[in-house]
Amino acid sequence: MIRALYTASTGMEAQQTNIDTISNNLSNVNTTGFKKSRTNFQDLMYEQTRQPGTPNAQGAEVPVGTEIGSGTRIGATQKLFTPGSMQETGNPLDVVIEGDGFIEVRLPDDSTAYTRDGSLKQDSAGQLVTADGFPVEPAIDIPEDATDISITSDGTVSVEMPGQEEPETVGQIDLVKFSNPAGLNSIGRNLYSETAASGVPMIGTPGEEGFGTIAQGYLEMSNVEVVEEMVDMISAQRAYEANSRSIQASDDMLNTANQLRR
Repeated sequence: MIRALYTASTGMEAQQTNIDTISNNLSNVNTTGFKKSRTNFQDLMYEQTRQPGTPNAQGAEVPVGTEIGSGTRIGATQKLFTPGSMQETGNPLDVVIEGDGFIEVRLPDDSTAYTRDGSLKQDSAGQLVTADGFPVEPAIDIPEDATDISITSDGTVSVEMPGQEEPETVGQIDLVKFSNPAGLNSIGRNLYSETAASGVPMIGTPGEEGFGTIAQGYLEMSNVEVVEEMVDMISAQRAYEANSRSIQASDDMLNTANQLRR
């Protein structure tokens, strides 16, 4: 009876983490380039009182064993890199990655991070940066007197300059992809960092060798589906309630046992 109390409590704890994950997804429903997470569950160890295939007293083989589980736990919270919807903005510095890939940025500590958020800006020196001021790698500088900015599907950045008939190329937006993007470490601010699980970054030109292409004037929105998350939240809440009732039922049975008299 005591076993059921602890087993059901693991279910309640796991569902609480599930709710936390769903809540984070919903809170980022309007976050540019956000990728939702999914909670993966694992069962815990089993106590086996009889192994399947062992002989019984008559020498016959037991086809099914006897085992009692001890509950569940969270195995992982996996990032799902399915594409989000595209929203047209008309801003020449807004870009969306159609397909696989991340934009590489340089952090203040000189380390690199990766993002799907294509809402780029210009800093005071004309350099392309993220909303937090982190410069895009490789660095791209927009001249102060540029009259128009064009970004092609292969990431080529060109500008029109006064007195010049032909556009001038000022940089190239490269993309980075990983063999296991779900293994990236989420560090906030729409950024990811490399881990041993993600694999090494592979740098390439948009549109080549499996990399996505660049579309100017669009942003990738969050891939969170509100209706799906609400259904998952209801399911998690009902599972939490069912586990709490298991604890209550075990408590009632213990109470009955305690009241037995000779």
